[in-house]
Amino acid sequence: MQKTRSDAPWKRPKPAGRSSALGAAQKAAARERAAAAGRRYPNLVDNMWAARHVAKDE
Repeated sequence: MQKTRSDAPWKRPKPAGRSSALGAAQKAAARERAAAAGRRYPNLVDNMWAARHVAKDE
């Protein structure tokens, strides 16, 4: 069974280090995920998923 976090992503502290923009493939994957869920635009959770699961193209 997978353990889930109790805090929502927007209530957690920011991770250490510099932030970086999503790559083109990551943006496309986030948009696909949002469309599959019936949203017009990707939300924070879609972007976090894409950043973790899709390789960033340079």
